[in-house]
Amino acid sequence: MKGYRKILIAVNGSRDALSQGLKLAQDEKCWVTVVKVIPENEGDLDLTGIRNIGDAINSGAAKEISRIKETADKERVMVKTRLEEGKVCEKIVEVAEEENCDLIVMGSERKSWLSRIFGENIIEKVIDLAPCPVLVVGAQ
Repeated sequence: MKGYRKILIAVNGSRDALSQGLKLAQDEKCWVTVVKVIPENEGDLDLTGIRNIGDAINSGAAKEISRIKETADKERVMVKTRLEEGKVCEKIVEVAEEENCDLIVMGSERKSWLSRIFGENIIEKVIDLAPCPVLVVGAQ
């Protein structure tokens, strides 16, 4: 490939992005940061029956971070993990800038036609805003 020094892997539930990003990092012998972005809580969630919705959301994200570290250990790649909260596309770009990344690796998930029309296309926004190339890994 190109000789990357730092790769940012943005995980969104796609296992393919993580595994492909870790393989690329092994081949390139570079640093890896893995980021998981939790969307901001914008609504009134008092009716959900959960006393502290922040703890519920963060515990799920913490479990995912733990799985990411396990996967990285199996692949024998050291990773730095970051858990961020905010607008997903903006946070991914912000972390890539802060970490001085040469490449962003993201997963592409299959979506229904309805969500393609009305949903937010995070990948396109990251590509438009990113300070470096973006590698999109398709679902297998």
